[in-house]
Amino acid sequence: MENKNKIENIKQKIEDIQSQLLLLKQELDSASDGELTQNAHQIKALEVGSVESDQKETIVEGVFDGQNMLGPDGKTYTVPANYASKSKLVEGDIMKLKITEDGTFIYKQIGPVRRIRLKAKLVYDSEVAMYRGVTKKGRSYRLLTASVTYYHGNPGDIAIMLIAADLACKWAAVENIIPGNEEDLTDEEDEELLLTDGSSGELPLGDEGELSA
Repeated sequence: MENKNKIENIKQKIEDIQSQLLLLKQELDSASDGELTQNAHQIKALEVGSVESDQKETIVEGVFDGQNMLGPDGKTYTVPANYASKSKLVEGDIMKLKITEDGTFIYKQIGPVRRIRLKAKLVYDSEVAMYRGVTKKGRSYRLLTASVTYYHGNPGDIAIMLIAADLACKWAAVENIIPGNEEDLTDEEDEELLLTDGSSGELPLGDEGELSA
């Protein structure tokens, strides 16, 4: 009897997840660009994430959205900005969170996505109290304040940023900041495609290419 109830509970959980996934996909079809990206993270969290727990700890695997981790349980887990900055986490990265018995959160990056490295002018958006990286062609990416202060960045400096190669990103990770001005940005705005193992190859803006390992 106990096993039968357990099986029924598992079936119900699967049906709930499938219903939630269907709803998110429907929202994805009608959402704006910003909502598209966020919903894409939520769908990915449902597809690749997991939640396991026992009396001592809870393990959650989810997706980094540029600022926090989205779990398959629909919850948003706060990622320390200092950790995200030093680890250079990029939107779409898969993460594992261990919540210990005393409530300690321990994060680990377990599935980095392909990255693109590019340059941008560092600006400060006073309306939302946030730093942004703006490329020569006007593309704007949000930056964690902790990332900018870690590299002692100032408005007008050049930010070397990392973004996901296969996603319309709202956020970028800061790899480094160079004192300079907008004249240091090239008109071509070349991008460098990085694989998850750290190898790289040149990929000009607007072109598509495949890199061999």
